[in-house]
Amino acid sequence: MKLYIKMSQTETSPIGQKEEKMDKNYTFEMMWEDLDDGYQIYYTYVRNRYLLFKTASNCYTQKLLSKNPKNPQPKMTMLTLKRVKEMFPHMEDIEYHIGITDEEK
Repeated sequence: MKLYIKMSQTETSPIGQKEEKMDKNYTFEMMWEDLDDGYQIYYTYVRNRYLLFKTASNCYTQKLLSKNPKNPQPKMTMLTLKRVKEMFPHMEDIEYHIGITDEEK
């Protein structure tokens, strides 16, 4: 298991899964390395909650977790690393989870 100093706090969810919340020093390079190592990144972007994970080389899947009927978004989107890098400065509440959660099912 790989852990960084970038974690500011650790919480335990109701199902006993650890959630690692990032501090303000989390960089795109750190996120890219986490994705490359197989971690799943959760974040808020334009008031929607998403899950991001690596699918293949230079291919990432963005899964919509929140449901907002006034602002419908695609449930799944394929992104390149370039697009992820463009989005990174606007991502909020970035965290990664270890293991599978109910949100992914």
